[in-house]
Amino acid sequence: MRTYEVRTYGCQMNVHDSERLTGLLEDAGYAAAPSGEQADVVVFNTCAVRENADNKLYGNLGHLAPIKAANPGMQIAVGGCLAQKDRATITSRAPYVDVVFGTHNLGSLPALLERARVHEEAQVEILESLSVFPSTLPTRRESAYAAWVSVSVGCNNTCTFCIVPSLRGKEEDRRPGDVLAEVRALVAEGVSEVTLLGQNVNAYGVQFGDRQAFSKLLRACGEIEGLERVRFTSPHPAEFTDDVIAAMAETPNVMPQLHMPLQSGSDTVLRAMRRSYRQAKFLGIIDRVREAMPRAAITTDIIVGFPGETEEDFQQTLEVVRRARFSGAFTFIYSKRPGTPAATMAGEVPAEVISDRYNRLVELVNDIAWAENKLLVGTTVELMVSEGEGRKDAATSRLSGRGPDNRLVHFDPAGAEGVRPGDMVRVVVTKAAPHHLVADGTVLSVRRTRSGDAWEARTSAPTRPMVGLGMPSLGVPAPLPAAPACG
Repeated sequence: MRTYEVRTYGCQMNVHDSERLTGLLEDAGYAAAPSGEQADVVVFNTCAVRENADNKLYGNLGHLAPIKAANPGMQIAVGGCLAQKDRATITSRAPYVDVVFGTHNLGSLPALLERARVHEEAQVEILESLSVFPSTLPTRRESAYAAWVSVSVGCNNTCTFCIVPSLRGKEEDRRPGDVLAEVRALVAEGVSEVTLLGQNVNAYGVQFGDRQAFSKLLRACGEIEGLERVRFTSPHPAEFTDDVIAAMAETPNVMPQLHMPLQSGSDTVLRAMRRSYRQAKFLGIIDRVREAMPRAAITTDIIVGFPGETEEDFQQTLEVVRRARFSGAFTFIYSKRPGTPAATMAGEVPAEVISDRYNRLVELVNDIAWAENKLLVGTTVELMVSEGEGRKDAATSRLSGRGPDNRLVHFDPAGAEGVRPGDMVRVVVTKAAPHHLVADGTVLSVRRTRSGDAWEARTSAPTRPMVGLGMPSLGVPAPLPAAPACG
């Protein structure tokens, strides 16, 4: 039996795509490579949003070149956004790559690997549009208790800095019945938390003529027995409507957490970015969310150094951060991407100016996040115990979990003997840090769940899939599980 490893770079959409690639490979008879062993097939699921994505990919490919040369049966495949963009150059720069596939034909991977093996030549297949919605493909989820569920793929926005629409295509929406059927099936398997995923989730429904389709979908998720937590990412401020806020506030299993990209606080820069909202609209949404859900945790994305950004523009961004009081942020230095309108804009900001602004932004974001976290000291929170998020200093023997607002909490296992990922515990927060909370006291209660049962059943199986997260987040560490889908 041939073994595989999937290495993932980029956003949550890519992480979910890698779960599909894993499912496809296992469905085709491959097995996950045991930890520490070289896989027979290495698949790179790439990102093209950041400039260093190219360097990272070719550096990793170069590392594998001598290993492949010593193992003639080994195969390397490159897929995802960078493959969609650089289809003509990957095999010329790395001629030992066996397969190149794009964002629209994930399902072709097993056949392309077999064709490359039989014909002993590279196979390149890049489709320009979807032939099958990805959610119909086999999926091997990384988590037994939490799952991504795509409501749409692609994006209709035309942000001048973003290359994603040209790589993922125009938005295509799934029918609500198909989405809910997938959620129900996941719950039947033991999943208790789902994250609804799309490049712009609150544009969902435009394709079939229902502007309130997303809020209706949230409310429908609230009627699914056994589904304890619902999250979504990423919404676009221009299309964020009050019916979604009402659905969040009135549906008990929709969590009080919102990730909404700001990108810039300057109206001038937002106009240049072709972001169809302004500072006042963004802050108005924040105010209405907080009015409906006072304890909601709000996170964001911010870009520093967009062409033409002045110090006054940057001060406007800092002002929005101060007023919005984000619980965390992914902060980015502007990255020029060939093929985007911003790549040819005048007014390039000097690197030393960008670095200074970036550092000031990070300091402010961290200070505010820490202050917001300190407000939670002494409160009781219910956590879903998580896997793989524990502290690096193992001597503390702390476990970890996420609260309803998605904040990460490290807790003392005293009183939680036998607790499993997916189970629920209640703890009292005793300490705050910028990017996590700590609960050092005895666990107040433990609720064993079907999700914990599912995790236990999976870990007792002979093998588990390996979906390596080569770049789990970008920018400043924040209380988010992975870099968000672009928004």
